[in-house]
Amino acid sequence: MSRVTITVRDNGPYKLDGEFILVDAAGNEVPFQEPLALCRCGQSANKPFCDASHKRVGFESAPRAE
Repeated sequence: MSRVTITVRDNGPYKLDGEFILVDAAGNEVPFQEPLALCRCGQSANKPFCDASHKRVGFESAPRAE
Protein backbone atom coordinates (compact mmCIF):
# COMPACT_ATOMS: atom_id res chain seq x y z
CA MET A 1 0.00 0.00 0.00
CA SER A 2 1.34 3.44 -0.90
CA ARG A 3 1.43 6.28 1.61
CA VAL A 4 0.33 9.84 1.15
CA THR A 5 1.58 12.61 3.41
CA ILE A 6 -0.62 15.70 3.78
CA THR A 7 1.15 18.61 5.43
CA VAL A 8 -0.75 21.64 6.68
CA ARG A 9 1.60 24.52 5.95
CA ASP A 10 1.48 27.44 8.37
CA ASN A 11 -0.43 30.31 6.77
CA GLY A 12 -0.52 28.41 3.49
CA PRO A 13 -1.86 25.41 1.57
CA TYR A 14 -2.17 21.71 2.17
CA LYS A 15 0.90 20.06 0.59
CA LEU A 16 0.42 16.49 -0.65
CA ASP A 17 3.26 14.04 -1.28
CA GLY A 18 3.00 10.44 -2.43
CA GLU A 19 0.91 8.47 -4.90
CA PHE A 20 -2.76 9.35 -5.04
CA ILE A 21 -5.62 10.24 -7.36
CA LEU A 22 -7.43 13.56 -7.00
CA VAL A 23 -11.18 13.23 -7.65
CA ASP A 24 -13.76 16.04 -7.89
CA ALA A 25 -17.26 16.01 -6.37
CA ALA A 26 -18.69 14.42 -9.52
CA GLY A 27 -16.21 11.53 -9.33
CA ASN A 28 -14.00 12.75 -12.16
CA GLU A 29 -10.26 12.34 -11.91
CA VAL A 30 -8.54 15.74 -11.79
CA PRO A 31 -5.14 15.98 -13.49
CA PHE A 32 -2.44 17.81 -11.56
CA GLN A 33 1.26 18.56 -11.60
CA GLU A 34 3.59 17.68 -8.77
CA PRO A 35 4.22 19.00 -6.24
CA LEU A 36 0.56 19.41 -5.33
CA ALA A 37 -0.63 22.17 -3.03
CA LEU A 38 -4.34 22.58 -2.30
CA CYS A 39 -5.80 25.98 -1.42
CA ARG A 40 -6.77 26.54 2.21
CA CYS A 41 -7.47 30.29 2.14
CA GLY A 42 -10.33 30.14 -0.38
CA GLN A 43 -8.89 32.92 -2.54
CA SER A 44 -7.12 30.94 -5.28
CA ALA A 45 -8.15 31.72 -8.84
CA ASN A 46 -7.26 28.11 -9.69
CA LYS A 47 -9.19 26.14 -7.03
CA PRO A 48 -8.68 23.57 -5.67
CA PHE A 49 -5.02 24.30 -6.35
CA CYS A 50 -3.00 26.91 -4.48
CA ASP A 51 -1.83 29.90 -6.53
CA ALA A 52 -0.14 31.66 -3.55
CA SER A 53 -3.10 34.03 -3.04
CA HIS A 54 -2.74 33.36 0.70
CA LYS A 55 0.29 35.66 0.69
CA ARG A 56 -1.60 38.48 -1.02
CA VAL A 57 -4.61 38.31 1.30
CA GLY A 58 -2.65 37.79 4.51
CA PHE A 59 -4.18 34.40 5.31
CA GLU A 60 -3.23 33.23 8.80
CA SER A 61 -3.77 29.76 10.18
CA ALA A 62 -1.32 27.54 12.02
CA PRO A 63 -3.32 24.68 13.56
CA ARG A 64 -1.59 22.03 15.66
CA ALA A 65 -2.71 18.50 16.42
CA GLU A 66 -3.47 17.88 20.05
